[in-house]
Amino acid sequence: MLNIAQPEEVTFSPELITRFNEIVTRYPEGKQKSALLPILHLVQAEFGWVSAPAMDKVAEYLHIKSIEVYEVATFYTMFFLKPLGKHVLEVCRTGPCCLVGAEKIMKYIEQKLGVKEGEVTPDGLFSWRGVECLAACGMGPVLQIGPEYKFHENLTEAKIDELIDSLRLTTADKPQIS
Repeated sequence: MLNIAQPEEVTFSPELITRFNEIVTRYPEGKQKSALLPILHLVQAEFGWVSAPAMDKVAEYLHIKSIEVYEVATFYTMFFLKPLGKHVLEVCRTGPCCLVGAEKIMKYIEQKLGVKEGEVTPDGLFSWRGVECLAACGMGPVLQIGPEYKFHENLTEAKIDELIDSLRLTTADKPQIS
């Protein structure tokens, strides 16, 4: 099982720092804050979410204030500010998708997984949440699975069943980190 405890101190691996350094070189001298989004993506990929200590460490690395990192991380829904499941089902909850059944799909996912929005299944595999427009209005209801961001369109309860079963099988083939 993945360890999701709130870290008190975060240490970035030398490999991660090397990747940060490469990203920072893409921007003009003194504009290192421009590297914030891609660096936050790397942090989330490494740890599974972006904790406050990780944001503080990013701020320290970029020589900016922690609040500048918090402002960005809390603005974009693509950053997970708490531990979520290995697979995060993000359902578009805006008007066009709701008109074709997104709310029904969210209710079904809650029932199927047995967890409310933002919670994690006991096995640590799944979380779900409603998100803003996924830019697939003609194919709703739609969801994406983070952190890989694979899209699934024209959802039905049967498609949700297939998707969750497939993710469970795929995950069962891979050993869990303890």
